[in-house]
Amino acid sequence: MEAELKALEDKLNQFIEANQRLREDTQRLRQELASALHRNKQLEENISLATTRLEQIVEQIPAEEA
Repeated sequence: MEAELKALEDKLNQFIEANQRLREDTQRLRQELASALHRNKQLEENISLATTRLEQIVEQIPAEEA
């Protein structure tokens, strides 16, 4: 009986440790996702600004006369 309780205690401790690691991994992944989403938003804004600037430059190019 004592050996069974010890085995159960060991398994429970392993479960608790695994659970804690998963919680830490989840928190880290959430932070990485938030960072990636923020960076993606910045890049989208940069692309939008570049697109607007290019459109303005293209509008300034004189049209080719036939």
